[in-house]
Amino acid sequence: MSYQTYESPLNSRYASKEMQYLFSPDMKFKTWRKLWIALAESEKELGLPITDAQIAQLKQFQDDINYEVAQAREKEVRHDVMSHVYAYGVQCPDAKGIIHLGATSCYVGDNTDIIIMTEALKLIKSKLINVMALLSNFALKYKDMPTLGFTHFQPAQLTTVGKRACLWLHELLMDLEDLDYQLSKAKLRGVKGTTGTQASFLELFDGDHEKVRKLDKMVCEKMGFKNAFAVTGQTYSRKLDTQVLNVLSSIAQSAYKFSNDIRLLQNLKEIEEPFEKNQIGSSAMAYKRNPMRSERISSLARYVIVDALNPAITASTQWFERTLDDSANKRLSVAEAFLATDAILGIYMNVVDGLVVYPKVVEQHILNELPFMATENIMMQAVKKGGDRQELHEKIRTHSMEAGKQVKMYGLKNDLIDRIAADDSFNLSKQELEAVLEPKNFVGRAPEQTAEFIAEHIQPVIDANKDMLGVKVELNV
Repeated sequence: MSYQTYESPLNSRYASKEMQYLFSPDMKFKTWRKLWIALAESEKELGLPITDAQIAQLKQFQDDINYEVAQAREKEVRHDVMSHVYAYGVQCPDAKGIIHLGATSCYVGDNTDIIIMTEALKLIKSKLINVMALLSNFALKYKDMPTLGFTHFQPAQLTTVGKRACLWLHELLMDLEDLDYQLSKAKLRGVKGTTGTQASFLELFDGDHEKVRKLDKMVCEKMGFKNAFAVTGQTYSRKLDTQVLNVLSSIAQSAYKFSNDIRLLQNLKEIEEPFEKNQIGSSAMAYKRNPMRSERISSLARYVIVDALNPAITASTQWFERTLDDSANKRLSVAEAFLATDAILGIYMNVVDGLVVYPKVVEQHILNELPFMATENIMMQAVKKGGDRQELHEKIRTHSMEAGKQVKMYGLKNDLIDRIAADDSFNLSKQELEAVLEPKNFVGRAPEQTAEFIAEHIQPVIDANKDMLGVKVELNV
């Protein structure tokens, strides 16, 4: 590591080695060579004078890239694709005349970008599935545990810890559906020529349109794709990058929501993210247990959400068949969105796998608020025992105001139940009142909703992708 040169923290601190490799020069240039072989093979199969020996030589050096030759050549010609065509030709002298035959730079550049994005989406999907599996286990474990629900971050009706986790899960399920749709319609740029007209290939095949059509499809199939885009300019439509990064942005938004909820819950001391034995929460306050992993999710998610604007602007501003003002932006924005989203999901997995729930704190917060929420139930019980509803309503209102005053002004516990028990108008004992206050009576269908949602919507997805389970993550810092 050089301490004198800037290095992206997405590499040094956050993203996985697998995602880093997908956007590495080695992955790019090896894919270029695969595309050149696929083109040569297809052209040969369609009748061009290319020999098996030439293709065999190309395959011999497919993964053995002479980078030093390409780098030296690029200093002379200032063109990365032609530098690598030259370097490949140095290794394959018998085939140098048919490398890149009829193609433009975007044949390797754009098709490689699509291949890499497709593989990166698959890696993102595997991590998304693993997060969902961990969250579903957590939701089922705590599906029956009552907890305060919040609206406007003010105490509202009770829910359960597991049901709340289903809210996080549901958003990830929506993201997965978008991701699967994007993968389902993946297409290569294909073999389209300089401005997308395939003129050079039509010339190579002596005006045979059907062979040019077949060439496009054959190359796609050799590279693992069913189809190419029906029409392109010199490049594939940059709207594809927008669509892909919108998927990543959506995942980031879901993770951001989860991380904010965990940060709030950690402040309430109800649920905490993992905190390692020797971890330091603050340089000044040794007692602190900061939710730094959740904060990191929030931080990276914010970056991805904003980064998704880059391809949207790029797609909007392309001129005619292409301009080059996409290139520098594209190589930054697309790669970094994937690296950051990969990091987000890795941290998400780590946090969910180590969440700590404090049932007594959760219960205490319920008991502080439940007497107010249970007043309607209490009033109905008192009416059943002969009380007057209007009179009881006014008494409960008065007792509630006084109990609230004790809590807010003097920091005392909520004594509403004691006040009601001492009021003969209600004719209810302390034991009868406490029976009304059983938290499980106030969670509605939250436990059932949790079990049903996971059984009907999440488990089938996990089962369908069970080969992706078992991803392990290790945070660098």
